[in-house]
Amino acid sequence: MRRVTAHDAIKRKYPEWIVLLVTIDLAGKVNVMPAGWSMVTSFEPPMYAVSVGHARYSHELIESTGEFTVAVPGPGLGNSIRYCGTRSGRDGDKLPGSGLITTPAEQVGPPLLENAVANLECRLVTQLDTGDHTIFVGQVLAAHVADEQQGRLLNFAPGLYAQAQPVPGSEFRFKP
Repeated sequence: MRRVTAHDAIKRKYPEWIVLLVTIDLAGKVNVMPAGWSMVTSFEPPMYAVSVGHARYSHELIESTGEFTVAVPGPGLGNSIRYCGTRSGRDGDKLPGSGLITTPAEQVGPPLLENAVANLECRLVTQLDTGDHTIFVGQVLAAHVADEQQGRLLNFAPGLYAQAQPVPGSEFRFKP
């Protein structure tokens, strides 16, 4: 082993799962941001966390509304992810050019993404400042999944989106 910068070591974790963070402003305009830093934080109650840079428009929207949805993108959404990740919602509406289709959520203001494998409706429970990012933790109020035939999750490495392939016998199961 040789010593390197933290940045150089962290780059080795790619590829990683990516999610689409969906937020909404007080006037009802939807914003979508790709997020690589996210995770399940609790089974009971179900909670999900996402890390968002302080300067991001999504950061401002979560703080003002206390709500977000997390969409797990499926195959064919690489261009949508790239589109949403290279524009700011502060500068205009990303939805028309993204190819993403929304449908109303049941419990929160930000919508669900129809082209996603799964969607989580989250209400902010707590947040933690971690340097130049904030970790937002939301309780999952409702969850939705697409039909099985819609496909598998996407992995992300800078400039590349690849469909994850399941390993037989590796299905995740919650403990009863």
